[in-house]
Amino acid sequence: MIRPTTPDDKTALIAIADAIGFQTNELEELSEMLADYFGGDRDSDHFWITDDDNGPVGVAYCEPERMTDGTWNLQFIAIRPDRQGQGRGATLLRYVEQTLTARGGRMLLVETSGLPDFERTRTFYAKCGYEEEGRIRDFYAAGDDKVVFRKMLNAA
Repeated sequence: MIRPTTPDDKTALIAIADAIGFQTNELEELSEMLADYFGGDRDSDHFWITDDDNGPVGVAYCEPERMTDGTWNLQFIAIRPDRQGQGRGATLLRYVEQTLTARGGRMLLVETSGLPDFERTRTFYAKCGYEEEGRIRDFYAAGDDKVVFRKMLNAA
């Protein structure tokens, strides 16, 4: 069941990020983002959604790109490692796309690392219909490129 994220999900979502390899500083940033979202700093545009199977097993966070017409960024998507390979990530991503299309979203961008460890992630986006749109060399660190994927949602 895919549903809006609730404050009670915070601990489980941090645990998912930890399980997929987030570093301490990234976990702290994620915790702050969730705290801001649930602390009343909710922008009506951005949203968190959760894949729930008797408890959170996946999460996605999406926000609009400022100063654009209908362009969105998928800032975070993750599935608990023991639930990966079951189609949950693709289902969650399709749900995000459908939500954005219903809101008049035109384009969805997603970025990831160019490191070999992220080859599976890049393959996932390509299989879901995303095209590599750009690469910024040495973005995250020396030798760690930022790879940007794009999918058109609504051409109108």
